[in-house]
Amino acid sequence: MALTRIGHSYRDRESGTVLDVWFPRDNQKIERNCLARKLGLIEAEWVEVCIGDIASPPVSTAEVYLRLHLLSECAMTPNSMNLDGIFALLQNVAWTSAGPVLPNRVDALRMALVAEDHHLTVFSIDKFPRMVDYVIPPGVRIADADRVRLGAHLAPGTTVMHEGFVNFNAGSLGECMIEGRVTPGVVVGAKSDVGAGSSIMGTLSGGGKQVNAIGERSLLGANAGIGISLGDDSIVEAGLYVTAGTKVRLPDGTVVAARVLSGQPGLLFRRNSQSGCVEVLPTDSGRWGGINTTLHNND
Repeated sequence: MALTRIGHSYRDRESGTVLDVWFPRDNQKIERNCLARKLGLIEAEWVEVCIGDIASPPVSTAEVYLRLHLLSECAMTPNSMNLDGIFALLQNVAWTSAGPVLPNRVDALRMALVAEDHHLTVFSIDKFPRMVDYVIPPGVRIADADRVRLGAHLAPGTTVMHEGFVNFNAGSLGECMIEGRVTPGVVVGAKSDVGAGSSIMGTLSGGGKQVNAIGERSLLGANAGIGISLGDDSIVEAGLYVTAGTKVRLPDGTVVAARVLSGQPGLLFRRNSQSGCVEVLPTDSGRWGGINTTLHNND
């Protein structure tokens, strides 16, 4: 797959460090401006980026930004591109109301703004900006834009509530509710619910390589978590964290590690309130009624 796009880049005027690159949809050549540029702290230029092979790692900051745009535009799905080495190619940036600058240039920006009618707000200091400042996916709702990074993949019909968080190279494949944390590499199937305060183990922390997912019509309960994949029509009860090594009792009394059940459909994981044993039972999405379809009409 060969792909070429035109992007608009900001870079630090003193060092030439690339801060970000915006790739307008449909390869339109649309220029940006901001106070940091007007005041001479940063400068802008057009860049043309070609990705010859998505299976090869990116080689520049601009190429990383293009790959992140493709994910958030839903042109590519999570785990479909090589993103090896992106942290070394991304600069830590102060994302401000006057534009992006290097963190050590914030004070200079504040001083330069004295003559302007502008109260400076620093939204974050991070390698990744907010997705909505670069890409607006159709048919989604995001209650707190700070909690969705550029590179998140949100399918139409997705709702990300205030406590929900979606990282880069992760997200939804269909309409769903996200109130928990969706970490890199993780995808959530259509008509599933990631409950409030829940989490899904990704592939970055601790160097893990196992890519976990949630299937369709499934529920990860409030304050629950998984270190395995959850298959279609499955449920993890509220407050239960199922890691790959969690010992789980099957209906016939057999005890296995939860990794054996990873990705299998139609399972209910629960903790016996009397014995404390983690049990798994056959179930279906009818047990919890599914997501509210009216709620996910985001037109």
